[in-house]
Amino acid sequence: MSNRDNVNYQQSIDQGERLVPVNLRQTGDPGIQMLISNRVRKSPYWHLSVEAGCWKATVYNRMYHPRAYVRPEDGGAMEEYRALVNDVTLWNVAVERPIRVKGPDAEAFCNYVCTRDVTRVPPMMGRYVVLCDEQGHVLNDPVMLRVADDEFWFTISDSDLAYWFKGINHGLRYDVSIDEIDVSPLQVQGPKSEDLIADLVGEGVREVPYYGLMAATIEGVEVLISQTGFSGEKGYEVYAYDSTLNAETVWNAILAKGEKYGLKVIAPAHHRRIAAGILSYGQDLDHETNPFQCNLGHMVPKAKEADYIGRDALERTRERVNAGDPPFSHQLVGLRIGGRPIEDYAPDFWLVGHDAGSDPCGWITSPWYSPELGTNIAMAYVPVSVAVIGTPLVAWLPDEFLDIPGQPVDAVVCEMPFRASVNPSSRERAKAAGRDFAY
Repeated sequence: MSNRDNVNYQQSIDQGERLVPVNLRQTGDPGIQMLISNRVRKSPYWHLSVEAGCWKATVYNRMYHPRAYVRPEDGGAMEEYRALVNDVTLWNVAVERPIRVKGPDAEAFCNYVCTRDVTRVPPMMGRYVVLCDEQGHVLNDPVMLRVADDEFWFTISDSDLAYWFKGINHGLRYDVSIDEIDVSPLQVQGPKSEDLIADLVGEGVREVPYYGLMAATIEGVEVLISQTGFSGEKGYEVYAYDSTLNAETVWNAILAKGEKYGLKVIAPAHHRRIAAGILSYGQDLDHETNPFQCNLGHMVPKAKEADYIGRDALERTRERVNAGDPPFSHQLVGLRIGGRPIEDYAPDFWLVGHDAGSDPCGWITSPWYSPELGTNIAMAYVPVSVAVIGTPLVAWLPDEFLDIPGQPVDAVVCEMPFRASVNPSSRERAKAAGRDFAY
């Protein structure tokens, strides 16, 4: 069965627990031009990204988000990948839109909306967190930065977290202010990032731990620097205060200092984050996904004493998962996939099945080619019954990636991450400590 056949695949894959099924129609890239209008925001770095060669963009948090700089004829996304894993790169990630929670009750409020125990996070440290609704579905998976005792920033994934916070607090009346702030982040990622950042702000940054923060200045502009990122490589995020005014100063200072390190401006590295097992909200999970369903069950702590939104539902889910009766039909897994190298973004959720003669039973969320492994890798949702490492499957890819047009390629369920990160994730650290949960 070809994925280009006129088949309504939505009816062939069980998504009965979802209210809005994942759209699995295989429509491909229509080749249309995206309208640039003032209904979508341009970040303070947008014009700088265009000057740096950005030629492809998407919309994220209602802002234009650069997605490609190197043209296909010059090596495309895989040339950007080589710069990331060998040297150092600069990313415009202003779409992360920091949301500030500040006030006397900031810790209590944040502890109530996060599954992890926020009281364990000291000032000038951060955490990767998930925030769930009452049913235990993930609404956002931001990086949370504790800037002070009474001030937290959430650098958000693609959803309206500020509206959620304001709605929650309308009834609870915590003594906090909740605002998006004019602090736009950049990421500096790659093995030479530490040397570059030390050149910019001083040797003290070398002492900043993973998820640690440091206040600094760049060319007189106040910045906050965190050792965080979306790549699996060594990296930092630079948050420029009053970024609408200071964008050029900070961006150009990083470019100038980066010349001797071979700095390249690139898009956020989905090829590397897939290898690292880092999820992308809206792609690998959404507001109908349970943490236990998408490899984030460790984000539901067992030792947290305080109540939080979704706690009862998540504890019930944990019990059912441990009993072998999960309340969901599909589980996120890693896949190794045959076929020709996938070196660009997939326009559809490509399909997987048991074998070439069966109907599809799952879908691929994030595929890419791994040069180190010499094969295509992906995250995918498959039936719980086959979400076992080593299970053979097939994948229906577009013809350009198939060895034989119309015939699916072999796939196999494998463990994530596909490649180790420079800094182990909270999941990996918990596993190494013999825990199935993070604090």
